[in-house]
Amino acid sequence: MQRPVAVFDIDGTVFRSSLLIDLVDRLVERGLMPADTREEYREEQSRWLDRKGDYESYIGAVVDTFGKRIKGLPFDEVSYIAGELIEERKDRVYRYTRDLVKELKKKDYFLLAVSHSPRFIVDGFGFESGFDKVYGTFYTTGPSDKFTGEIEDKDLIFNKAAVLQQAVRKENLTLENSVGVGDTEGDIPMLEMVTSPIAFNPNAKLYKHAKRRRWKIVVERKDVIYEL
Repeated sequence: MQRPVAVFDIDGTVFRSSLLIDLVDRLVERGLMPADTREEYREEQSRWLDRKGDYESYIGAVVDTFGKRIKGLPFDEVSYIAGELIEERKDRVYRYTRDLVKELKKKDYFLLAVSHSPRFIVDGFGFESGFDKVYGTFYTTGPSDKFTGEIEDKDLIFNKAAVLQQAVRKENLTLENSVGVGDTEGDIPMLEMVTSPIAFNPNAKLYKHAKRRRWKIVVERKDVIYEL
């Protein structure tokens, strides 16, 4: 029998930060990436913090920087640091999505997570959070087990709707009674596919789209959870 699927974005939706940004910060602290690494996306970060730019541009700049700076780094060292971060921050999650995951798990949903953060960190975080399957960005390694800076199946992983379609096919799932949770406009194609889309802590573009489509909108602020 086909199981219904529940698909979640991770960063800013389940995890109360960005796994990728936290990983870059830690790699700089440990000296595996140079101290000026963060300068490459500082402008987009400042525009986002000053509410003059959007988060998608900011995280896109971080992804580009990470791809360049990870080239030549040993997989074992980077994945070890990723494991440290998961252990330290696995509980830094939103209560709403944490409880929703538990609720859907009891109802035998197939829990799917899709993230643009590296797969070697979202795999561990997804396991700790109770997901059945996690899709993350796969950074390739060469014969010496060092990162090449290349991304495998980039067109797929940066298209969350396509990832969901693939998961449904490969895992023998159904979109009937399906649930989806996202927080930015990049999640819209994925949310359009599910029966019950939820815009959680949405940015302005997703909020406007969700209002037009009459989707459920949930905001968690400090210790308060409310619907708009």
